[in-house]
Amino acid sequence: MAELVEVSRTEDGTRLMRWFMRRYPSLPQREFYKLCRGGQIRVNSSRARGQEILCAGDVVRVPPTLASYAQSRNTKNESGTNFSLADLEKLRRCIIHDDEDIVVFDKPAGLAVQGGTGIRKSVDKMAAALFPYDKISLVHRLDRETSGVLVVAKNQRAAQILASEFQNKQAYKEYLALLNGDVRPQHGIIDNYLVKGQVFDSPERINGGTGQRPQHAVTEYDVLATAGGHLSWVLFSPKTGRTHQLRLHSAQCLHAPIVGDMLYGANKKLDGALQSLLVTNNLFLLAYKLTFQHPSSGKMMTLHASVPEFMQPVITFLEFPLP
Repeated sequence: MAELVEVSRTEDGTRLMRWFMRRYPSLPQREFYKLCRGGQIRVNSSRARGQEILCAGDVVRVPPTLASYAQSRNTKNESGTNFSLADLEKLRRCIIHDDEDIVVFDKPAGLAVQGGTGIRKSVDKMAAALFPYDKISLVHRLDRETSGVLVVAKNQRAAQILASEFQNKQAYKEYLALLNGDVRPQHGIIDNYLVKGQVFDSPERINGGTGQRPQHAVTEYDVLATAGGHLSWVLFSPKTGRTHQLRLHSAQCLHAPIVGDMLYGANKKLDGALQSLLVTNNLFLLAYKLTFQHPSSGKMMTLHASVPEFMQPVITFLEFPLP
């Protein structure tokens, strides 16, 4: 008996043939078109030719003969990544802005931005699945453990303009972080160099033979609130975008690692009374606000991330303000 399948919002805009190829990857195209010609594949009860663009809510008739071509529950693409339709729907719900040139996500903690060896799910691959007719390009990065605002370009022109904005420091970023320690002074600018997870005051002090060039890293910070001399609620405004810049500056310059940072703050224990409140494997670092110029309209845009669920109870309990 034929199966009637409703097209989800995640699959909106997908061409019919691609919709079938995702679900039945071993189905030969010639067989697909043969079924279309024979009226076995239909969309909203009408015969299909195979190139129809599906909309959310459309009903596709799937002939019973396709059962042998059925794929597993996950989607696997040529890059070796795996993600389900439920994963795509979850990411779709994270969209905070979408137009012809860009899509902006409120990225959850734990989701990689870029795919690679051993990475099952990533924003770039999943965004490409959500927008199959756009050329998805990353223009900046967030650590896997960091949550918050992430802009992705949907065409080459937008990618070039936005990449230039970030490289030329024309995009303004603000992060919120909970630090394990009493930060003094409460306002300042950290200006130094990073090499292989270490901080140096000047490039001259870096020992030779590291195999890496020193990266100039500048971060402005402002302590918004403290808790019992044990925690600091900090607003960071990075002027450069180096790998782990805020995590290194917190741990090695402010001597107060970000709560949940198992790489740079694993040896620093929390106060006993606070430990139970902060039991989590998540990094308390949020890319809270991003201001940039839209690649087509030229208008300045400011987008905010929501405080993630794991962070919200702590912020509420300690009555920490949002800027």
